[in-house]
Amino acid sequence: MTETVRTWASSPWVLAPAALVLWVGVFLIVKTIVIGAMRRVAARTRWTWDDVFVRALSTPLLITILASGLLVFGRILPLEPEWDRAFDVLLTFSIALALVLFVDRAARATLERVSEGSPVLQGARGLIQAGIRGLIVGIGLLIFLDSIGISITPILASLGVGSLAVALALQDTLANFFAGIHILIEEPIALGSFIRLSTGEEGVVTDIGWRTTRLRNGANNVVVIPNTKITSGILINYNLPHPPLAAELAVIAGFDADVDQVRRIALDEARNCEGVLPLPEPAIFFNPGVMLTHLQFTLVFHVSEFNKRAPMQSEVRLRIYRRLRAEGVPLPVVSADMRILTTD
Repeated sequence: MTETVRTWASSPWVLAPAALVLWVGVFLIVKTIVIGAMRRVAARTRWTWDDVFVRALSTPLLITILASGLLVFGRILPLEPEWDRAFDVLLTFSIALALVLFVDRAARATLERVSEGSPVLQGARGLIQAGIRGLIVGIGLLIFLDSIGISITPILASLGVGSLAVALALQDTLANFFAGIHILIEEPIALGSFIRLSTGEEGVVTDIGWRTTRLRNGANNVVVIPNTKITSGILINYNLPHPPLAAELAVIAGFDADVDQVRRIALDEARNCEGVLPLPEPAIFFNPGVMLTHLQFTLVFHVSEFNKRAPMQSEVRLRIYRRLRAEGVPLPVVSADMRILTTD
């Protein structure tokens, strides 16, 4: 009975599962201890990249431990050479997969941290992440094929010819893709910017994608614009160099009006209007030349963003008009033949 138990215990079909369980169990315990210690150290440091490294390392280590355990399992069993080769390929694939996952997670976490301070990167994060992930997976696949003895030279040659054909077929899509990268690097626009294209489209930038840029116009509709229209056309970014911008307003009074009174009224109403920025202070200028029918001034004040310019121009215009009427300032009137006349 003892000899039977000893023979059974020394059987490769018993030793292999036992070795697999022992191998995986020991290394999982070591992994838990090491990763836990690294997390505690990372939590005490101000350096943020160690947190990225620890989070990216956990799953790849698990895959490597399981794959190495299966390799030990296969080495103990009396398998045919082709099965040994299969376990070697499995280990190679697992290591390549672990490296791809580690680099992908590290790159994604790095991109998240870098994009925190950049609205443009936040809008284009999907574009960058997709490109980086495709590059990482492609390199990982080539490394795996080369590791198991498959020549990648014909694959690279085929990829070159195929890439040319794809580039010709998808030239518009690729043009928009690289235009998106151009927008990301040069930053002519950013999320939240109010822009106007030379073709007439205008609105607030809500998303910068890998192929298109989306604007929300004044009617609260979404305008989808190919990225090449952004980079190849002329556009005005009203948020550059800074969001506050000047608004101009024509102030007209009768020829007999008191110039100082008109200036005082216009400046008072602009300064006291909610929504007009106190700095730079509102200013008023007398237009060059004196017209025989009326006096004309240009009032300049500043608002916080482009969307508020038209409403604030209307509000200040109404306030000035009511004040001029209330204080009896002569105003110009238009005759039937559209000539400007003055009122006393």
